[in-house]
Amino acid sequence: MTINPTIALWATNMARPVGSIEDWLNLVEGKLAEARDRHAAMLVMPEFSSAQWLHYKPAGLKASEEVAWMAAEGARALPALADLARRYGTALLPGTLPVADGKGGFFNRAALFFEDGRAVWQDKLCLTPSEKNPEAWSLVPGTVFRVISWRGLKLGILICLDSELPALSAAIADRQIDILLVPSMTAKPSGYHRVFGCAKARAVELQAIIAAVGSVGPVNGDTNFSGAAVFVPCEEALGFDGRFAEIAPADSHDGDGPMLVAADLPVDTVRKLRAGGAEVWPGAWRADRLTIEAA
Repeated sequence: MTINPTIALWATNMARPVGSIEDWLNLVEGKLAEARDRHAAMLVMPEFSSAQWLHYKPAGLKASEEVAWMAAEGARALPALADLARRYGTALLPGTLPVADGKGGFFNRAALFFEDGRAVWQDKLCLTPSEKNPEAWSLVPGTVFRVISWRGLKLGILICLDSELPALSAAIADRQIDILLVPSMTAKPSGYHRVFGCAKARAVELQAIIAAVGSVGPVNGDTNFSGAAVFVPCEEALGFDGRFAEIAPADSHDGDGPMLVAADLPVDTVRKLRAGGAEVWPGAWRADRLTIEAA
């Protein structure tokens, strides 16, 4: 059976104002409809898509209170997002948002809603300094990586910095994941190149397809610089350079943000390469047999 899905990556323009959670949900619905009409089976949005809600945050809300406020708004939005995926018959990863951990803290969580009503959660595993700042956004890291089944595929989610961790890549190398989704939020070109450069490395290491997307445009006094790309292993059968589809990074956009529709992801070809057809790939290689010594 041939499994080569089309997915859409929406590099959301965070500078576009929304006036309420309903306004934001209408915007997402419009983009989900566009993705479906362009034959995408899934729409992926950036990390902290919830930051767009800060356009209408209550007056006087402190930086240290924003996470809890976004979590409360998110609790209202999640059922509606699940309903959108069902109604449009298109899987939806609406970025990430803070979700209470039940112990007084908050995860940076991606919710992936499927067209059949299922939902799978992935929490960010490694936090940036800005996500551990008690004076601003203070979050807690997740401890579980989930291998997700969808339409005969194995998926995983690496949230921004998680894509930069070779140790995590090595830990999941034997799971034969077909597609890794990387929602990200980066303020500068340096952050964009870290995430997207490491995403390309993960495609080589894992013989997998990596789909990365970030946000553009300023919000709440912060800049956003990113784009969207799909990376594949650097193999002759896939065009040598590991670049399947991409839109250039930017720090602004005149509209809602650009959408990349990556058609017919070459899952079948990648699986054949992973099964022994790759030029030099050694498989799920681990370094635990090595001895490290000073010379």
